[in-house]
Amino acid sequence: MQKKIITTPIDNNQIENLNIGDVIYLSGMLVTCRDDGHRRLVRNGIYPEFDLKGMAILHAGPIVKKTESGYEMISIGPTTSRRMESYEKEFIELSGVKIVIGKGGMGAKTAQGCKEQKALHCIFPGGCAVTAATEVQEITGVEWEDFGMPEAFWIMRVKEFGPLIVSIDTKGNNLFEQNKIEFNKKKDRALQEISEYVHYSHD
Repeated sequence: MQKKIITTPIDNNQIENLNIGDVIYLSGMLVTCRDDGHRRLVRNGIYPEFDLKGMAILHAGPIVKKTESGYEMISIGPTTSRRMESYEKEFIELSGVKIVIGKGGMGAKTAQGCKEQKALHCIFPGGCAVTAATEVQEITGVEWEDFGMPEAFWIMRVKEFGPLIVSIDTKGNNLFEQNKIEFNKKKDRALQEISEYVHYSHD
């Protein structure tokens, strides 16, 4: 099966037909941005010099090595996206980002933001930080270094960065929330079956 590769700058045509559960890869520009960066942009109205419109951000705290010619990415694993839930909807609206990448799912507020702005949230597999670093072709810049290495705004050029699983699509469908419903249905059925044998009520 041919890889689905999304290339920055991203427009609606590239992502509006994707659905939750689809697997994609990203080529072009990718920027790390987590708690402090979200707060700075949303609360204080301070924007990075790098234009985020049509771009992708990664919730991550990378390990970066300074070299004679610039920087080298050593490790770049995703961090938990849920921490950014209170800011993400506004961040998407204000910045114009089209893909948000992280670990785990996000809530209803982010799903609404993705629906309104035609954006995606995707998950990158945990435990693959060193592998992810090999998909970074170069670090082209860094902003907001006052936050320290994990929170700084690292600007990278990537090639086929992924696999990325679409967890919220442009229609606002949320893979994690839908899975919770299905898992709970299965759990309820299983508990009912077990209770018939052990004479235990789960009400």
